[in-house]
Amino acid sequence: MPSGIWHRSEYEKLTTYDGETWEQNPAVFLCHQKDGCLCGGWLLTHDPRELLALRLHRQDVAPETFEYNSDVEVFASGKEAHDHGVRDLDQPSREAWRNMEGLKRLRIRET
Repeated sequence: MPSGIWHRSEYEKLTTYDGETWEQNPAVFLCHQKDGCLCGGWLLTHDPRELLALRLHRQDVAPETFEYNSDVEVFASGKEAHDHGVRDLDQPSREAWRNMEGLKRLRIRET
């Protein structure tokens, strides 16, 4: 995904899951597509068994969440994803603008 698509605050959330389990953000990280699903990148970047949010909300999480897998390449940490995301916030690329427009159209159709 190109850099600079989301608001800075969305990128800043990413680093709050990098610490030891007891240090982490207790909120689950949902998909930006607003479909109510957990973020796949979040699950792939971190060990779901070590995410405080999933431990606290275990009763609401499907068991297969802890075995989630995908061939999609993800960042090695929330910090790495954050640094990539904020890099082009002031001047998003054409690809970033196309992605933002696509997301905007998707959200308009959903309302």
